[in-house]
Amino acid sequence: MIQALPEGVRVRLLHSVYGDPRAAAELVTLLSDRQAAGLDPLPTEPASLAPQLLRALRAEIRSLPDDTRLLLLLAAADQYPVATHAFSRAVTAARLDTRPLERAEIAGVAHFGTGGVVFRDTWTRIAAYESGSPADRRDVHRLLARVLHGGGESPRRSWHRGAGALGPSARLVAELRGAADKARRTGQPALARTLLERAATLCPDPAERSRLVTRAAADAWQAGDGDRAHRLVADGTADDALSGLFALRSGNATEAFDALLGAAAHRARPGRRNDSPEAGGTSGDRWTSDEGVPLDPAAHLLARATEAAVYTGDLRRCREAARVAERLGVVSPGTLGGLAAAFEGRYEDARDLLQAAAGRCGPGGDPTLLVHAGIAALMLGDHTRAATATLRAAASARARGATGVLAQAMEFRAYADFWTGRPQAGRAAATEALHQAYATGQDNGACHLQAALAMFAAITGDADDCRERAAAARSHALARGLGLPAALAQWALAFLDLTDGRFAGAAARLRALAGFGPGHGHRAIRHLATPHYVEAAVRTGDTRIARAAHADYHRWATAVRSPDDLALSARCRALLAPGEEAVEHYRTALALHARGTRDFERARTELLFGSALRRLRHRTEARDRLHSALEAFDHFGAPHCAARARAELRALGAPAAPTHSVDPAARLTAQQLLVARMVAEGATNREIAARLALSPRTIDHHLRGVFTRLGIRSRIELVRLIAGGEVP
Repeated sequence: MIQALPEGVRVRLLHSVYGDPRAAAELVTLLSDRQAAGLDPLPTEPASLAPQLLRALRAEIRSLPDDTRLLLLLAAADQYPVATHAFSRAVTAARLDTRPLERAEIAGVAHFGTGGVVFRDTWTRIAAYESGSPADRRDVHRLLARVLHGGGESPRRSWHRGAGALGPSARLVAELRGAADKARRTGQPALARTLLERAATLCPDPAERSRLVTRAAADAWQAGDGDRAHRLVADGTADDALSGLFALRSGNATEAFDALLGAAAHRARPGRRNDSPEAGGTSGDRWTSDEGVPLDPAAHLLARATEAAVYTGDLRRCREAARVAERLGVVSPGTLGGLAAAFEGRYEDARDLLQAAAGRCGPGGDPTLLVHAGIAALMLGDHTRAATATLRAAASARARGATGVLAQAMEFRAYADFWTGRPQAGRAAATEALHQAYATGQDNGACHLQAALAMFAAITGDADDCRERAAAARSHALARGLGLPAALAQWALAFLDLTDGRFAGAAARLRALAGFGPGHGHRAIRHLATPHYVEAAVRTGDTRIARAAHADYHRWATAVRSPDDLALSARCRALLAPGEEAVEHYRTALALHARGTRDFERARTELLFGSALRRLRHRTEARDRLHSALEAFDHFGAPHCAARARAELRALGAPAAPTHSVDPAARLTAQQLLVARMVAEGATNREIAARLALSPRTIDHHLRGVFTRLGIRSRIELVRLIAGGEVP
């Protein structure tokens, strides 16, 4: 039943039940139709996730002696829902005898070691806590609060004090709110959320309670708990900033833009406080730039609105946001102005603004602004800086406990990976990020990553995986107004057509990339794909449109002075030039490629150059170029591109490296290699499907492809190959 759920729901469900198959099997039967479809958040409280399992475990705990149960309750309260590591101190302070824990060990419930009590599993720990009476739970929380007196333990001490309270208390609410602020400043949004939720239950003032719940929702989102964040604001308490962030990552991107732009204008009004919960930032905190300069929350919200505009593909909205920033006197992110200028054709202005934004990629900066630096670097063709910025964004997000930003950083890192010829490493990183996006409730980010994985599959020649992922991305993108992933998925399909010689199909797909309306196309992606479009158009004889597309691309490449973009522009010129005239343009392209980082496109340039040289009867140089391209494609794990190079060499009458001399791993696509390794580890097809967020049917197809490409017939032979090091 779990496999029948949509990918995102399946991953979130398994994440919510700590990967326990018993709880997962129970929860799937409790979901409403809307929850099963991913339209409503999943339950978040243990009693709602697996009531029958908890009932059985509580009965098991209650069968133990009273003194054993008390120790288990103390240990569970020390670990759940906030880990405080104070069990041993509490036992000493209360002069408790730990020998009764032997009964728990005999029953297989838990065991006691030097590190404290280790429960059999997470659900047994929860059951041990919930089996205690309310009075006993309050008592153990008060005991734990008494022994937590270290300097860095004050937030957890406040938690236990709040958990041990009998009823509403304005004093405890203030203490818990202050503890949450401290937890947030030290990169612990999950703890801050727990503290604020407890404060809300103790708050006697309804208006203040609503504010606490909203702030708790913002912290839950930062910590990557999307279902809890949505449930906390289910009563409509979310402000525009928070609603906009939710819509940006899991709803309609156009609605997200409107909400975030409105929230930015609201925050920028004179007299407005800057300590309210903000989308993408930290509740009650001020953002700082890489240089430590405080940032206006309105500017941060404009950054988020820019992201919404980028995701929709309606770049006119970037211009709208830039006008709002100017009217409000807010210093907006350089990415915003750069995209607006590029949309208007002011390429030199766009270059300057994007270069300023890309330059703000120092370590320790705000993760959202580091993501923007990466986007700006990608637009400029600076893939090294893009990779640096996105990796630093991920590191900064981890340091701040902002789990939700991790997947977003990897969305844009994927572009640098496939452009610089790292399809296998990029695919592995994107697969991990896809799981993270689904687990944190960021279905729009998952859609973008599915499109990126479709492109990796196109590069490595895995046609079925490319089409499956592209279809999934385009379906979700159309429903949510996401032009960016829709266009990227379309580009992946076009690239697959192009490399397989279906030039008319590739040209038609690439022409559609600038389709009007959010969710259909994206002008920026069409621009980036221009070299592929020129190649496809030339092959179909449509040189007039190809020349117009190249002219605009060359103007941008000249403005940004990117060696890679200039190299691809020279390649386009070579494709459009007649006969011998093309040779010098190809030489220029390869000289520029040598200064750039787009190694995969360099190999494709060599393939095209070698093919042109063969037709011009420059046999010696043609053979050298084709061999160089073949070696690169084998290295990148792109067998379909390597096959084209071999075909050209055969047409030339030159020997190509025989297939059996190539490393077996190079014969597999990135997806097939990953499946092969998992099979060798003993995973079943269903287990592999769950880990890769694919269907078991797709895994069956990949495994058949592995057997065919390696010339084997069984899993046993595959295990032997991998164990023998033939497939690393």
